[in-house]
Amino acid sequence: MKGAGAIQDMPRVERPREKLMRYGPEKLAEEELLAILLRTGSRGKGVLDLAGELLRRFGRADLAKAGFAELRAAPGLGPARACEILAAFELGRRYLNGKKAGIYLKPRDIWEELRDVREQKKEHFVVFFLDTRNQEIKRDIVSIGTLNYNLVHPREVFEPAVKNLAASVIVAHNHPSGCLEPSDEDLSLTKRLAQAGKLLGIELLDHVIVTREGFMSFKQKGLL
Repeated sequence: MKGAGAIQDMPRVERPREKLMRYGPEKLAEEELLAILLRTGSRGKGVLDLAGELLRRFGRADLAKAGFAELRAAPGLGPARACEILAAFELGRRYLNGKKAGIYLKPRDIWEELRDVREQKKEHFVVFFLDTRNQEIKRDIVSIGTLNYNLVHPREVFEPAVKNLAASVIVAHNHPSGCLEPSDEDLSLTKRLAQAGKLLGIELLDHVIVTREGFMSFKQKGLL
């Protein structure tokens, strides 16, 4: 069943895909670009209406950062569509990773940025490589561990930091258990990373543990 505003009912020259081919992607509204990814509507709802609802539900910034579980739970999206949206945004991030991104000054900034990681069922260790203004040069997942353990060596953090001319780094990892207390391994690793950073002149600004519900900053806790 076609919903109101179904693409099939629109003049061909006004359909998102045809408009993109004719005028280029920069001429399309965000709803139209998202509609091209979605391809079809859902439950009697046109694809442009569905795209508009998704943008209103998440907002521009949150849609780009949403994890699989959040997208999957949105009305009109199944696992396949959720994966397509995630893949599109991730591809864009990777191609634009040479462009200066956000400025990270607070642990909450890291927690907000790691929506995808804090949903994971295994520990993911992430490094933010920053310039002298705390702007992101690059973000990398350097290690994926088990449910409650992740083995990381300082060289995995600082070799790419040197290559990317980073002035400082912030590291973070998720705790799938939901517990925000650092383990003995977390404390030991943070100490070794801080020492290695001092030797190289690349400051470890913070180590942030993230969960779905919150975060813990080693710097704020006086552990760094």
